[in-house]
Amino acid sequence: MDRKKIERINYLARKAKTGSLTDTEKAEQAELRQEYLAAVRRNFKAQLDSIRYTDDAEEQTS
Repeated sequence: MDRKKIERINYLARKAKTGSLTDTEKAEQAELRQEYLAAVRRNFKAQLDSIRYTDDAEEQTS
């Protein structure tokens, strides 16, 4: 996710705390959040997929 979108998410979050989001901004915020969560899930899955397991018992006997 690019930096501009993250900055927009943060801006909308700060604005939401004051309670002054329009309906259009609320919809944009929801869409950006979903996009952000999808990116986080993809990155996390990639990290998990790159993990390689080893058997410590085999390493100690070698």
